[in-house]
Amino acid sequence: MKLSIDRSALLRSLNHVQSAVEKRNTIPILSNVLMKAADGILSLSTTDMDMEINESVTAQVNEAGATTAPAATLFDIVKKLGDDAQIELELNESGNQMTVKSGRSNFKLSCLPVADFPELSKGDMPTNFALPANDLRALIDRTRFAMSTEETRYYLNGIYIHAAETDGVKVLRAVATDGHRLARFEMPLPEGAENMPGVIFPRKAVAELRKLVEEAGDSIQIGLSESKVRLSFDHIALTSKLIDGTFPDYQRVIPQGNDKIVEVNPKTFSSAIDRVSTISDGKSRAVKITFEGNTMTLSANSPEAGSATEDLEVHGNDNMEIGFNARYLMDITSQIEGDNCRLTLADSASPTIIQDASDMSSLYVLMPLRV
Repeated sequence: MKLSIDRSALLRSLNHVQSAVEKRNTIPILSNVLMKAADGILSLSTTDMDMEINESVTAQVNEAGATTAPAATLFDIVKKLGDDAQIELELNESGNQMTVKSGRSNFKLSCLPVADFPELSKGDMPTNFALPANDLRALIDRTRFAMSTEETRYYLNGIYIHAAETDGVKVLRAVATDGHRLARFEMPLPEGAENMPGVIFPRKAVAELRKLVEEAGDSIQIGLSESKVRLSFDHIALTSKLIDGTFPDYQRVIPQGNDKIVEVNPKTFSSAIDRVSTISDGKSRAVKITFEGNTMTLSANSPEAGSATEDLEVHGNDNMEIGFNARYLMDITSQIEGDNCRLTLADSASPTIIQDASDMSSLYVLMPLRV
């Protein structure tokens, strides 16, 4: 293998793929990036056995070939070279060492056999459909904050995506919950997704995908099987194993009988929660909300720090008190882009529904706290 490539192109691709590499692993090959050069294209792949990222980049290939090199080391080398540098990569005859040259810099990296590199992306994907990049970004942003981080409830450590129906309209629905809050987002069902299996995208794959789609073009191609998902766009493909578990019946968590409706400006509401919760005590950062007619009073108390209150004007005329975790509440209000955040409540012990009054595609459920 022998090739020449522009430094900025190689750096961008290595930056994308090296994030799949675990910083600590006991299997040496998983620290490496698989590099295949042929027909003017350099293909880069990394994996941690659960997720694989592939990217192709244009290069001047003088001799086709393949190898695996230490991903983090190669990335650091390329990052430290000059901005406009040309980089030459050459594999020795025995295939166990790759030379990296640029100007007067010369590095020799130890390589491992290509045959040892596990490839996750092989296999058929029976369900295939496309999603606009903006829709996929919204799907992730509106739900991922509610994913669980508890390893014991591994089936909640991701976003559950499935085909569903709302008021007779077929939708693609995404749901995440950690038992304290639930986030649900839906959009029109894409063509080709009618028979898709219900799948749970793992947390790490969600995080990496969100970073990658920041630069994505117009459309993301999605392929699904019962155990894997592949998302591809431009010259990048991310393949991930799905969480092998059953997502709970989230519909039972969404209250149906809440009859008290209050609307408030989400930005004003979020800022007030942030200020008042400065005083709140302990991990829960509990904030009490008191409704009296058109006034909402936020309050927090701490034996060490003191107390805080703030009044807001709201649209509503019910009188009640309820407590929430301030951070959970702010996570939700930060997703509301319209002018009115709608809270649909029942009583101080029941879950509350929170929505953007002008956009019903998202629905959030938050469990109350005792305050």
